[in-house]
This record gives sequence, structure tokens and C-alpha cells, in this order.
Amino acid sequence: MELGPRRPSQANLRRALSTAYYAVFHSLAATVAATLMGKGRSDAWHQAYRALEHGSAKNACQNMRAVREFPPEIQGFAKTFSDLQSERHQADYALDGRYSKQDVHAKIDEAEAAISQLEGADLRQRRRFAAHVLFKRRQSPERPTDSLEEGSSTWTISG
Repeated sequence: MELGPRRPSQANLRRALSTAYYAVFHSLAATVAATLMGKGRSDAWHQAYRALEHGSAKNACQNMRAVREFPPEIQGFAKTFSDLQSERHQADYALDGRYSKQDVHAKIDEAEAAISQLEGADLRQRRRFAAHVLFKRRQSPERPTDSLEEGSSTWTISG
């Protein structure tokens, strides 16, 4: 994103920060939809895209215990996502903050790098990350086997 040669107003700098965050958010939403539903823009794709929530995605990205299980490029994306969401909140709601063109340019560069990191990650890892940010993780005392027994409507528990 180019900010132009002149000195931008604080309102324009705040808007640029907000736009950088939304670019990262929509990149993640598209990743969720494409990795879980395929690339075609079906009703299911749109539903998956719209299912991503800002707060739960940020919480998932801040869950370092889980994020450490992903490769470095996804870890970097998760950190940038979380950081930019905090920056967006500051820019949108703490109007006494001052921003420099250079600082905003740096945040835009971080957003672009994070999007490239996510897009460059292995498909299986992106799919795992999509599930991580979209679905609430539930703990159970026993883990079901991979499939239902034929003719049964209940899971077979191994152990």
C-alpha cells in the first residue's frame, strides 16, 4: 500500500493501519474457506469465510502453546495477526495516539509479509491452522477412533 509523497493526516494513517489489519484478517478468512471447503466460491466456502471471528481468531493466535506446534511461517503470521489487531484497536479507538508515516509503512510491510508467510505455508499446515483459529478446542478424557463402526451411530472408544 502506498501512502504517497505528502505528509498524511493522522486520520489517514489510522485508516491505513486499520486497512493493514483487515488485509491480514481477510487473508486468514480466505485461507480458512479455501483449505476447509476448496477453492470454489460455493455457499459452504462463503459460510466458512464468514465464520471467522476477530476475537476468537486473535485468542487462537495468542495461544502460544498451540501456535508453537506450527511451522515458523505460521507462527509469524499468528504474531502479526495479533499485533495488528491490537494496533487497529488503538488506531480506531484511542484517538489521542500519534502515528508517523514511517511506522505505518512498517506495519503495512509486516502485514504484507505475514500474508506471504501464510500463503507460502504447506497446505496441510494451513488447514491445521484454519481449524485452530475457527474451531473451539475441546478436551476429552478419551479420544475416539478414526471412524464409526459400521451400522453404529456411536464412536468406538479405544483404550
